Amino acid sequence: MSIFSKCRLLLVLTIGAIFLTGCMNQPTPEEKIYEVLENVVAEEKTFEEQQDPLVNLEKKEKELYDKIIALGMKEFDEITKLSDEASSIVDQRKDHMEKEQESIQASKEEFETLLPIIKEIEDKKLQEKSKELYEIMMDRYKIHDVLYKDYTEALEYDKELYAMFKKEDLSLEQLEEQISKINDMYENILDSNKQFNEKTKEYNEAKLAFYKEAGLQIKTAE
Repeated sequence: MSIFSKCRLLLVLTIGAIFLTGCMNQPTPEEKIYEVLENVVAEEKTFEEQQDPLVNLEKKEKELYDKIIALGMKEFDEITKLSDEASSIVDQRKDHMEKEQESIQASKEEFETLLPIIKEIEDKKLQEKSKELYEIMMDRYKIHDVLYKDYTEALEYDKELYAMFKKEDLSLEQLEEQISKINDMYENILDSNKQFNEKTKEYNEAKLAFYKEAGLQIKTAE
C-alpha cells in the first residue's frame, strides 16, 4: 500500500542581501523571516527522514498481504504467521507516522512565530507576499493534519484485517467489507497526499518569490 511521495521544503542559502540592517545591527523583519523559514526546514528534517522507511514498509506489507490472499485456508498456519508479520509492520509504520507528525507540529510552532514579524514589514508589497506565504503554509499544515488522521485510522483498519485473517471462520463477506473500508480510506489518503505535495510546491515557489522581493540573493540546496 505504498502511498507516500512527498515534496520537500526548499533549503535556501543566502549569498548576500541588498537591504540594510538598522541601528545596533538589529535584524530587519526580512532577515528575521528568513531565519524562521530556514528553521522551519530544519524542523522538518525528521519528517523527511520518515518517508523512505514508510514507503519500504508499505511495500513489504503489500508483499505479505499478497501472499496471504494467494494462500488457501488449508494453509492456515502460514496465513497466521504472515498476518503476524504484517501486523508488526503496521506497528512500525505507526511509529514512523508519529515521528512525522511530531516533526510537522514542531515546524508549525516555529512557523507561527512569523505572524508578529510580518506586521513589522513596512513595504506593503513585501508584506502582502509574506501574508500569502503564511496562508499557504498554514493550509499545508491543515492538509497534513487530515492526512495524519486518515492514515492513523487506516492503520487501525489494517490491524483489524490481519487479526481477521487469523480467524478460521472468517467469511468472504466480512473480508470484502473490511478491504472495502481500507481501500476507501487509502483513496482519501492519496487525495490528501496529492494536495499536500501541491501545497508544498506552492509554498516553495512563494518562499523564493518573497526572498527575491526582499532583495536576497539566494541559492537552493537539497
